[in-house]
Amino acid sequence: MKVLPFKIPKPEDDAFVFQVDYANTFYDKLHQHEEIQISYIVEGEGTLIVGDTINYYTKDDVLIIGSNIPHVFKTDVEASKKSHMLTLFFTNQSFGPYFFGLEELKELAPFFKRAKHGFKVTSKQKVIKDLFFEVENSSKLNRFITLLQLLKITSKCNYKSLSSFIYDKKYSDNEGNRMRNVFEYTMNNFEKEITLDTIAEVANMTKNAFCKYFKKRTNKTYVQFLNELRLEYASKLLLSNEDLSISEVAEKSGFNNMSNFNRQFKVVKNTSPSLFKKNNRYTKVL
Repeated sequence: MKVLPFKIPKPEDDAFVFQVDYANTFYDKLHQHEEIQISYIVEGEGTLIVGDTINYYTKDDVLIIGSNIPHVFKTDVEASKKSHMLTLFFTNQSFGPYFFGLEELKELAPFFKRAKHGFKVTSKQKVIKDLFFEVENSSKLNRFITLLQLLKITSKCNYKSLSSFIYDKKYSDNEGNRMRNVFEYTMNNFEKEITLDTIAEVANMTKNAFCKYFKKRTNKTYVQFLNELRLEYASKLLLSNEDLSISEVAEKSGFNNMSNFNRQFKVVKNTSPSLFKKNNRYTKVL
């Protein structure tokens, strides 16, 4: 099975696919596919990388990932014993080349615009959740009707983009394997020191060539990407484990220098770790 691109298995006569993922972890290799993906997380949490951006997913999240956007789920097995996701896969050609261009469907245009960078739904989650559970036991006709309902809702809901930059060319198999190895190594080892020499060796490139290669495909340096991954993990620890001191959070997140941790946190989060913890804890209480 190729990692990039990834082929969604689809019965020959079906226009789109409903898929149930239920396992200890989700598929954790960097991949992309032609199909647009609308997913509801029933159980599970972890890291989601979409394009150039690190996100965290958790139970009840509704996630839309557009066509050919490289992405990877990294399940936090310590936080959740099971991973359960319901997903609809389709393309803008699934029902014919002109279907989504029909005048009657013009109000769905915002969905496709948002999907280009991927987005997370931040309102109407309860309605979407109920629709997904209906899909599981529906006829093919009712699944089609439900898909249109989901597109209508997610065209009008509040949302947060999942990525700020998408490399506009499809990855070749070699590129896909290289980026997969880089992302996989980084996600498995970010708590430790990772030098540019080390990650360049993982990519089977010289350091200078790797730095240019990574920047071109993600619009950020590898060090920026690594720091953002560490800081997202640190943010999660600050909110989920009150027993840890900020210095302990920094160390567990891969920062061996407190002043650097505080400085990088301020750059990415626009606040200090202590204020982030205080303000978000206060919001959760409210």
